Amino acid sequence: MNLIVFPGQGSQKVGMGKEMSDSFTEAKEVFEEVNEAIGFNLSKLMWEGSDTDIALTSNAQPALMACGVAVYRVLSKLSNKKLPELASYVCGHSLGEYTAMTVAGVFSLKECAKLLRLRGEAMQQAVPVNKGAMAAFIGVDITTSLKILEQVSSIGVCNIGNDNADGQVVISGDILAVNKAIEISKDFGVKRAVVLPVSAPFHCSLMQPAQMIMEKALNNLNFNIPTVPVISNINALPEKEITKLKQNLIDQVTGTVRWRETMHLANKLNIDKVIELGNGKVLTGIAKRMLKDANAINLEKPSDFDELLKVI
Repeated sequence: MNLIVFPGQGSQKVGMGKEMSDSFTEAKEVFEEVNEAIGFNLSKLMWEGSDTDIALTSNAQPALMACGVAVYRVLSKLSNKKLPELASYVCGHSLGEYTAMTVAGVFSLKECAKLLRLRGEAMQQAVPVNKGAMAAFIGVDITTSLKILEQVSSIGVCNIGNDNADGQVVISGDILAVNKAIEISKDFGVKRAVVLPVSAPFHCSLMQPAQMIMEKALNNLNFNIPTVPVISNINALPEKEITKLKQNLIDQVTGTVRWRETMHLANKLNIDKVIELGNGKVLTGIAKRMLKDANAINLEKPSDFDELLKVI
């Protein structure tokens, strides 16, 4: 059984998707459609802009989604298979859940591009610059991380943003609370605490204003039943029911990305191949560490297809 996964913010880089666009009409059409949907030449920024430009949340989110959909469409064309023949389940890390829903037919590419542009802007504006922060704890479990957060709760909001993998937890919230959590983390056995280069504290209660904006936008959009179940970030469970899929995306803005549990679910579902589509290989790395009996592979450039097409 295959699981297709899509990366989240942090996997972006200048030049991503260009080789795919130059090599395949299917990919080129995705980038053109996204540009048209948001009324902005995003692909030009992706390929010729600066690291700062592409890292802006309102650019990074639709850009990463476009790369993921482009790679999926090329894979579908080259393998001559539709999604249900390629994967039993799909999921994505944070914004990657939108990419997963797009390839599963929940909403269109154009609708997703507009949603993610809005989501990026809303999340960016929810917290004033330099008031929020995120940090990664390495070598610690979720239970210990929660104990650290209890110690700093009087200083300000500090939540679990991402429960990424065994031994990797990301915290998110007020910068003073996050800094204090980093300061005391060694007392709780954290091997390393690293401040993340993000423009806002995602997946914490400070994102409430963004959640309200996304709730309105998502409730105004018609969802279709996905062609395969989508494993949700908010509860790490497969879902096909439209009302729940919609609510999961709304809750995801302020909720924890439960990726570690998603990988544990993949083990229970006897997934034997995890295929990361789009830019980077962060999720491939996590899958290799956490899924003992599964192969993990990432597809982001034309040369990556040769190996996978032999076995898919």
